[in-house]
Amino acid sequence: MFDEMYNATHKAVLTFITAKCRRTADIQDIFQETYMELYQVLQKRGENYITNPQAFVLRLARQKLARHYSLQERLNMFVSSNALTEDDESIDIFEMESDAFLTEDFVVEQALIDEAKQYIHSQPEMVQKMFYLFYDVGLTIAEVAEALNVSESQVKNKLYRNIKNCATY
Repeated sequence: MFDEMYNATHKAVLTFITAKCRRTADIQDIFQETYMELYQVLQKRGENYITNPQAFVLRLARQKLARHYSLQERLNMFVSSNALTEDDESIDIFEMESDAFLTEDFVVEQALIDEAKQYIHSQPEMVQKMFYLFYDVGLTIAEVAEALNVSESQVKNKLYRNIKNCATY
């Protein structure tokens, strides 16, 4: 039952979380917490407890967003914001399995990917969200525009302009 609910709701939930997150670095954590909560509810109460899966999971996501940012604000009162920044999630070639064969092409490709990520992370949150929804989630330009409540031309301009700028970065 969990797999069915996940398959039916994950795209809408990920889009909602991306649109509402303050930082793109928080998206995957909140997404994962949402579905962990769904799994626990299904284990505890059974599948008949949920009558409208999408509405239920979106409500869970909204709660997770509120909790995440209220906790973060409380932590910021005690800890400097520098301590809360996350490390880049790029692949560390030293953590790969010992039998992995690293070629020069892989290293060059990884360096280019890291540069592109660095450039995108230097852009405003709205641009980061557009890239995330378009490239990672796989939404169309129209769907990205609708999720972020902006025009399609704005999404196109931001994506294409930043791709061009990234190549010269």
